[in-house]
Amino acid sequence: MKPYPVTSSFEGPVGTVKAGFPSPADDFREKLDLAKLLVRHSASTFFFRIDGVSMVDADMDEGDIIIVDRAVEPWSGCKAVCFIDGEYTVKRVEMHEGGAVLLPCNEKNAKYKPIPVGPDNDFLIWGVVTYIIKKA
Repeated sequence: MKPYPVTSSFEGPVGTVKAGFPSPADDFREKLDLAKLLVRHSASTFFFRIDGVSMVDADMDEGDIIIVDRAVEPWSGCKAVCFIDGEYTVKRVEMHEGGAVLLPCNEKNAKYKPIPVGPDNDFLIWGVVTYIIKKA
């Protein structure tokens, strides 16, 4: 696992685009700072590239970039980067009184099974996925 910290911001022109008729406001452009738009806590936010296909039904395809914020409090049902027994993985986290279950999101591939987490596991929710950046 290699996180990419937020080190600079991108500022560039942005406009709107209609999915129909042209807009009379086509000449209007505003500046877009992607770091300001996508990052709430720069000191605790990291980028990861998805490697694998266990989360495709959560719109995390191989090669996509996820933005993970360690300052966001995890909740049951969140997608998160988790550390379990010496390995990092991204999964949907279901929290229960006795522990948690890490759920893959790939209905088409039965090889990905839920991972139960109990008191005997070395487990940490490392950070919560806040955005997914996809290639068109």
